[in-house]
Amino acid sequence: MLLWCGIAALLLASTTAQAIPAFARQTGAACADCHAGAYGAGANGPNLTPYGMRFKLNGYTDTDGQGFKIPVSGQLTETHTAPARGPSSTDLTEADLYLAGRISDQVGGYAKIEADHVGHDTYNTKLSNVDLRFVAKELKLNGKDFTLGVSVNNNPGFDDPIAVLPAATSLGPPGGQGPTGTLLNLSSANAPADRLIGASVYGLYDSDWYGEIGTYRSLPTSEQDHLGYNIAGDPGRLSDTGYFRFAYMKDLKRQFFSAGMVGLTTRRQLPRTGPTDNLTDLGYDLSYQFLGNRENIVQVSYVNILEKRKYGSTPVSPIVPGLTALSRGALHDETLSVTYTFKQTYGVQLAHLESNGTRDAVRFAPLGNPDTTANLLSIFWAPFGKDNSFTSIANMKIAATWFRFTRFNGATNNIFGVPLGNPTTKPGDLNAFSVSASVAF
Repeated sequence: MLLWCGIAALLLASTTAQAIPAFARQTGAACADCHAGAYGAGANGPNLTPYGMRFKLNGYTDTDGQGFKIPVSGQLTETHTAPARGPSSTDLTEADLYLAGRISDQVGGYAKIEADHVGHDTYNTKLSNVDLRFVAKELKLNGKDFTLGVSVNNNPGFDDPIAVLPAATSLGPPGGQGPTGTLLNLSSANAPADRLIGASVYGLYDSDWYGEIGTYRSLPTSEQDHLGYNIAGDPGRLSDTGYFRFAYMKDLKRQFFSAGMVGLTTRRQLPRTGPTDNLTDLGYDLSYQFLGNRENIVQVSYVNILEKRKYGSTPVSPIVPGLTALSRGALHDETLSVTYTFKQTYGVQLAHLESNGTRDAVRFAPLGNPDTTANLLSIFWAPFGKDNSFTSIANMKIAATWFRFTRFNGATNNIFGVPLGNPTTKPGDLNAFSVSASVAF
C-alpha cells in the first residue's frame, strides 16, 4: 500500500498536461501566452488562459505563418520522493515524447508517448493522452461566430477547453480501496482513461457557449497490452457509452469565469465475462481566473462529480454469513484548487480532494467505508517560456509537493482494519513529499 501511495503522489505531481514547446514554435507565441505560467502554471494541469483555450478549440492548428515547424517535443522529469513511511528514492521518473501540432488548416492533434519508471532501473512505455481534431473555423450561425469540430481521443474530459476536469489536470481524489472513485477520476481503480477510444462532436457559439457530445468504447485487453498498459487495470467491457460536456465561458480580458456540466453513462462488465453494472456520472464545475496584467494570476476551480451505480450482482460476504452487497450505490468526488502565479514564473497551488460513497460492508471490506480525504500543497518555479526570458520555446520547472491524507477507507486510525495486537496504519503514514525537476524542449 505504501508503494501505491508513492505512485499516487507522483501522479499528482506529474506534468501530464503541460505547456508543449512544439506549440510555441508553431505559433510564435511564448508558452506563457497559452498558460497562466510558463510551464502550465501549477504542479497539476495546464491552467489555460483564454488564448490557450481558443488554440485548443481550433484544433491546435493556429500558426505564425512562417513555414512548417516540426511538431515534436520531449520532456524529462527527475523526482526525489520521501514517503512518511518507507525508503526515499531519486529517479528519472518520466521521459516523454510529444507529437503535437498542426497537420493542415483544419487538422491538428496531440499525442504523448510516456515512459514511466517502475523500479529497478526499469521503464514502462505507453501511449498516453491522445487528442486528434478536425475543425471548421470562422463559421457563422445566426450572425454569430461559430466553431465546429470533431475530437478523437482516449480520455473523456482531456479534450475539455477549460481544462478543469480531472482528465485535463491529473488532479483527482485518490480512491480508497476496491472499486472506489468515479469513472471520470483518474485515481479510481480500473479507471478507463487512456484505455478506451472515442469521438465527440463539439461546438463553440458566440465565443461563450460550448457543447460536446460523444461516445467511447474500451480497448480489448490485447490492445491495452500492446500500448503499454498492465491488463490488471482493465476498466472492463464498456458498452452503450455516452459523454456530454456543456459550459458557459466568459472572457473579460483581465478576468475569466466559466460554469459547466459533464456527464458520462455506460454499461460495464468488470471482469469482462461478469455481470453488467449500469454507471452514470453527472457533475458540475466552476472556475475563475484573475489575469490582470499577467503579473499576479489567480485561478480557482471547483469540480463536483456524482456517480450512481446499479450493480449487476450482489456478492455474499466471505466473513459474515448471510450478508450480501447492496444492489445500488453512489460515489462522490470533489476537488477544490487554488493556484497563484507571480510573473508567470513563481507559484503555489493548494488543493482539497475528497472521495466518498455509499457504505457497503461487502464491496468495501474490511471497514465498509470508501471515504478518503487528502490535501495537496505545491510550490514551483519556471524561469523560461516567457517573452522576456532566456528562451520562450523551451521550459524548465522545479516543484516541491506535499501530499497529505486526513482520512482513508473512512478511518482516521487503523485504516486497513488489522486485528488487535498487530501494527496499524494511520492516514498520515501514507503522506509523501516530493521534489521534481522537469525540462521540456
